[in-house]
Amino acid sequence: MEKPADSKQMIFYEEDGYDAVVVGSGYGGSVAACRLSLAGVKVCLVEKGRKWEAKDFPTDSFKIMSAVRMESQNLGVSFGPKDALFQVYEQNDSLAAVACGLGGGSLVNAGVMLPTPVQTRRNSKWPKEWEWDWGSCEASAATMMRIQSVPIQFPIAKIMKEIDVGEVEEMVQDSIKLSMNFDLEDSPSRLPKHQNLDTCKACGNCLAGCPYNAKNSTDKNYLASAIQAGCIVKTECQVQYVVKNPYETAQKGEIGGKRRWLVYLNEIDNIKADFVILSAGVFGTTAILLKSQMRGLKLSEALGSGFSCNGNTVAYLAGSTGPLNAYGLDRKQLSKTPIQARPGPSISSSYSSSLGFTIQSAVFPTAYPCMLFKGIATFGWPSGYWFFHGIIDKLKHLLGSKSSQAMVLLAMGHDKSDGKIILEKETNKICFSPPHDPLLPRKFEVFQKITKKLGGILFMSTYRSTSVHLLGGCNASPDSSDGVCNPNGQVFDPEAPGLVHQGLYVCDASLIPCSVSVNPCLTIAAAAEHVSKHLVKDILKHKNQSCTDCISKVVDQNPYTERYDNLKSSETSYVSVKETMRGYIGGMPCTASLRMKIYLQNHNNRDDWNWIMRKLHPTLKGKVGGYVVFSAIEKDKLYVIDGEVDMFEVDYRTPYTRYMHYRLLLAAASGSRYILEGKKIMNPYLFALYSWRETTTLYVTFKRLAGYFAGDVGLNLKGELKISMIELLKSLLKLEGNGKGRFIQLFSLNLLRTYILQMPQESQNELTDSYNNSYPASTCHEIKTEDGCIISCRQWNCGQGRWNFKEQKHPVLLLNGYSTESFCLPTEPNDLIRTLLAEGHEIWLLQPRLHALNPSNNFTIEDIGRYDIPAVIDKICEFHGPSMKIHVVAHCVGGLSIHIALMGGHISTTQIASLCCINSSMFFKLTTLATVKMWLPLVPMSMALLGKNKILTLLETSKASLGHLLLMSIARWIPRYERCTCNECEVFSGIFGNTFWHQNVTPTIHRWLNKQSTTKLPMAAFSHLRKICKSGFIVDSKGNNSYLIHPERMALSTLYVSGGRSLLVTPETSFLANKYVKLHQPNFRHERVVVDGFGHSDLLIGEESSKEVFPHILSHIRLSEQGKNVVTISQEKKYSKEALVWAADLYQGSESCWFSPPVVVFLVLFFVSFLLSSFI
Repeated sequence: MEKPADSKQMIFYEEDGYDAVVVGSGYGGSVAACRLSLAGVKVCLVEKGRKWEAKDFPTDSFKIMSAVRMESQNLGVSFGPKDALFQVYEQNDSLAAVACGLGGGSLVNAGVMLPTPVQTRRNSKWPKEWEWDWGSCEASAATMMRIQSVPIQFPIAKIMKEIDVGEVEEMVQDSIKLSMNFDLEDSPSRLPKHQNLDTCKACGNCLAGCPYNAKNSTDKNYLASAIQAGCIVKTECQVQYVVKNPYETAQKGEIGGKRRWLVYLNEIDNIKADFVILSAGVFGTTAILLKSQMRGLKLSEALGSGFSCNGNTVAYLAGSTGPLNAYGLDRKQLSKTPIQARPGPSISSSYSSSLGFTIQSAVFPTAYPCMLFKGIATFGWPSGYWFFHGIIDKLKHLLGSKSSQAMVLLAMGHDKSDGKIILEKETNKICFSPPHDPLLPRKFEVFQKITKKLGGILFMSTYRSTSVHLLGGCNASPDSSDGVCNPNGQVFDPEAPGLVHQGLYVCDASLIPCSVSVNPCLTIAAAAEHVSKHLVKDILKHKNQSCTDCISKVVDQNPYTERYDNLKSSETSYVSVKETMRGYIGGMPCTASLRMKIYLQNHNNRDDWNWIMRKLHPTLKGKVGGYVVFSAIEKDKLYVIDGEVDMFEVDYRTPYTRYMHYRLLLAAASGSRYILEGKKIMNPYLFALYSWRETTTLYVTFKRLAGYFAGDVGLNLKGELKISMIELLKSLLKLEGNGKGRFIQLFSLNLLRTYILQMPQESQNELTDSYNNSYPASTCHEIKTEDGCIISCRQWNCGQGRWNFKEQKHPVLLLNGYSTESFCLPTEPNDLIRTLLAEGHEIWLLQPRLHALNPSNNFTIEDIGRYDIPAVIDKICEFHGPSMKIHVVAHCVGGLSIHIALMGGHISTTQIASLCCINSSMFFKLTTLATVKMWLPLVPMSMALLGKNKILTLLETSKASLGHLLLMSIARWIPRYERCTCNECEVFSGIFGNTFWHQNVTPTIHRWLNKQSTTKLPMAAFSHLRKICKSGFIVDSKGNNSYLIHPERMALSTLYVSGGRSLLVTPETSFLANKYVKLHQPNFRHERVVVDGFGHSDLLIGEESSKEVFPHILSHIRLSEQGKNVVTISQEKKYSKEALVWAADLYQGSESCWFSPPVVVFLVLFFVSFLLSSFI
């Protein structure tokens, strides 16, 4: 048996799970566990309480106080241990008590075993299917629990017989048997011999737990047999809810498939099983199903209905002069009292009324505080000063006065079974309303008549209902309209009439659909025997179908050898963190209350420092539970049914950046399921200046899973959640677990290496310089421009190789950005050139004077638009004739150049079929940091350092002049959003700023770009580029606005594409351009697209570009091929100039710079001052 020493430290490693998990160990769960284990099923029994030995049971009033937990809704308080032996629930005018421990109610009940009355079995609610084998089920349960008759007539039974209780209300004395060991009847040889029970000492303390190990509770019979057969028992583990495994993949004939159910012990820890048997008692089982319903499990509307208290009524007779001897005896008194004069078992006499109720007399245990029964929680009859009478009677009892005799009177009967159990959502606690009891007045009358015959005062409960025999709540019924389960215990699935949730069973008192009117122990055990028969067949059938290995178990000859292989033995450290974040998703308010359990690696302090110095990464991963409140989507809470967190996730594409990655699977009461995924991005830009914002802001996406929503309406929202300073302090103060200090240490070390030391993570994958040798063949054309410059152009003919199309399409001209290749990517399987060839287009890739192959030492961007682009268009027309139109796809500076060519009149729009610009247009709006860099005198300083040679060699292995080396050194120190371990990338991004998000590009393309493609950087055009950037739109080399004044030259179809996560050029560039052409050329088709998650050049070189970006380009070109460039717009539907002027960019403010302009200006000025003082 496994027993965690601390329930908060429960971690379960049974990755393969169990065939069956039984929840609870009372008369239902112990029967199910035993029968399944004996059938060779791999079973785990989970019990909320602990294992109680005979010596552990309370024997006085002081000890029992620590064994009681009180849940008072009236006072709004709860006190006592959560796993206390006695669990008392007070609500309004009702009181209910249940037991908690390995053995359930059998630990502290009187052990009375009465067969189910015929009147009960004739009730219309009683399942007819149970009648077929009810007799054999009762006999099997009675045999297993070794029920015995009381061998001696003890004083209380004699008195009840002498006063002739039978005359009262025509009552008949019952012949009762108890699950006690009186050592008078031999146990059958087929029963297990491992449990050596002692003989009943007749001490009368049964209701507080037998201190002499004489009670045959379920842990001594059913559970003992189950453990002997291989059942695993986990105590002090409270099951909260069950959910269907969202990742179940087991197929028929598949070995080792995932289990069907997840049984959660808290918000995080769970046990996997194919079958779950809920036997946690009426309140426990109903609460588990209600919580499961809140997490999307579809259950009958009858859940919680049909609750019965079995007509329980309790009274206390005190001050009688009759020789009742109904006070329990302690060990000292026991040794002085002969067996015949002892109180005997708690209940040894029972009388039944023809009206449908039963009266029993009981012994008051020594541990019970009798003052509660003498005026504090009761009222007296006859009326008078009964409270003082209780005090006086207590004093008499302490003095040993014979005039102080007392006993407990217990009544059971048929109530209406119309009570209700609900779960209060705010407190997550059970609330109940008791059933109506029409026989209550008659039971009180019988109590009063007995009191008259014995003398004394009758103390009756102040509560309308005081019950210890709870029934119903998950009633068995032929259909889901009247019950929660079928007669075999299978839980109904109301969305599929007549069907059940495969593998989910109920097997305890909550199945019983009506009151029994006698002690229900044998009835519950018999119902459990019936359910277990069908359960065993179901599990064995499932195991055969799924080809699950039936591993033979070695029977332990000593099943009570306990194994404590819990957290202490595994030495696993963990910390529990609570975090509450608030914010907006899709513009709608959202709150996430999460509980994370972070598992820590076991290393010493010296290892932690070695981790830092060796650039390795100590992981801080864990599981997540809790809930999300998103009322705009679901009115009720969305509960986390599976969640993972990595506090310092590393992407080797971004070695300097750390991520806190959350992934939550959410379930709603409606049955819908959602995925909430988020990241906190910790970037070491300028040390820890913005570490607070980065570590407290979670960028999330919220999606609805397909197949869990009627209509399957797609949902994909984005937003931010933030944790406040107060909530963060609360989280730190409420850290739990055995690794709090180590967690804080590791967390701090990770922040240190991220923000201060700025140490990159080492990539574990070595890259080679190899690239795709199967790249389509091309022809290179040298072209001499009008000004005498030699440029080149590569041509891919779609008629070559596997691309052969009968219908000729317009060729496509590709214009790269500044010195960087974005279209021809040999390392990538789906670059834009391959994609366009597959569409049937001939491709022309211009390599102008700013290209690394044709670097010029003196040129402007205007020269490219004035000479290079017209030259290549003329070359294309040589091949296809002057009437051929050309699609143009341009990126960055290529986009500026094509607009200069068009709006400067150097080429005609009659030559252009369509224009698509990626992160460029006639406007050029930069991020804050890039703008500040352009306004500062960095470009003039760079030109001065370069001298006459304006071509900067980027390769680290190349020889360079002192001025060039100084410029590259300065470039490495210039702030940028992302750092890189590649020297060439650091220099390039220092000059331009980051041109792509590293996580968007593959390591192979990153290496190819920096080591093979962008080897030279012609910087002569930077002076002109600076003027364009400062103006915000295209100007000539002298800074004059010579182009925007000619909107009539933009009579063509356009598409402007921007990245939604700006790095260099903001989405305002495409917004203004789209507005401009719509205003001045409304009869042409104009589109604008902003692609979330992309920056600048990663729109073309990104790993996901072929899926996220290229379809927009292809769609634009296809529409042009179909002749849909010109759109006919009625006068009423023409673009309104006023409306276009009013329009605001939805992506305004989406710039990914984490810094306000004043902060950036200050920091850059400080940096430049530092450089000037150092080098001049």
